[in-house]
Amino acid sequence: MVKDVLHDTAERMHKTIDALREDLKKVRTGRASPALVENLSVEYYGMPTPLQQLATINAPEPRLLAIKPFNRGDMGIIERAILKSDLGLNPSNDGQIMRLIIPMPTEERRRELARQVDKRVEEARVSVRNIRRDAIEDLREFEKEKLISEDDLRHGRDEIQRLTDRQIEQIDTIGRDKETEVMEV
Repeated sequence: MVKDVLHDTAERMHKTIDALREDLKKVRTGRASPALVENLSVEYYGMPTPLQQLATINAPEPRLLAIKPFNRGDMGIIERAILKSDLGLNPSNDGQIMRLIIPMPTEERRRELARQVDKRVEEARVSVRNIRRDAIEDLREFEKEKLISEDDLRHGRDEIQRLTDRQIEQIDTIGRDKETEVMEV
């Protein structure tokens, strides 16, 4: 019983960390990264479609993204989607390839991005703590129902706390690394 709860808790916490990593990939730094736009929603025949399903995206230079639609006719809708997004990028279109020049963020913009990173990291911490709380509640229920002993409850709670501490430490490391990357000139 306790092992099942621990396994489920660890799995949920790992998913939270994976979601944080994916979320932080979308935070714009001074470098071009295809992850910045690959999940950008494009209105394609009335359906929101991720950009990566409509075009090839690559970063030929550190400050440049090249987007080549599979169908040239989609160039206009892709351009509109980029302009509507909150990325603040202006695409240049030569009819075959769309280029996005990633400008160096100003000091103020870097601070704003660092605050966004902090906010997302804090949300991940809260999520991990909520998972810990749910797991401990499950163990208490098992103990009330006499499915596990009081010692098992105490041991399980200690294990869950150690797991939580490790995950929060990992979240903090991910956050520090991304904040350093954002603040880099």
